Amino acid sequence: MMVKLFDSELKVMNVLWNQGDCTAKHISNVLKEEIGWNMNTTYTLIKRCMKKGAIERSEPNFMCHALIPREKVQIAETKELINKMFDGSIDKMFAALIGNKQLSEKEIKKLKDLIKDLEAR
Repeated sequence: MMVKLFDSELKVMNVLWNQGDCTAKHISNVLKEEIGWNMNTTYTLIKRCMKKGAIERSEPNFMCHALIPREKVQIAETKELINKMFDGSIDKMFAALIGNKQLSEKEIKKLKDLIKDLEAR
């Protein structure tokens, strides 16, 4: 089963996914700069992620390592969104996403290519 991460925890994970292993202090500095969090807030969230098995910590310097790949979380979050908002229907989700947005030729080609790849499987 996939670990459920809250938005605040995902902000911590995004630093690790984007920058690779780094110290808790570095994560704290990045999030202070990006969203104004203080060190205690960031450290609390790192500890929560550790309890959930999403982050592993090692010494020296409280070095943090993401145990869950971004792609796994993206898949789980996408499935949850589709189930919650679109009755589990991918085509309803695409209809809502595209809506009345004007797609460029390039975007339409990308979507067609994705569908061709799915059909070829």
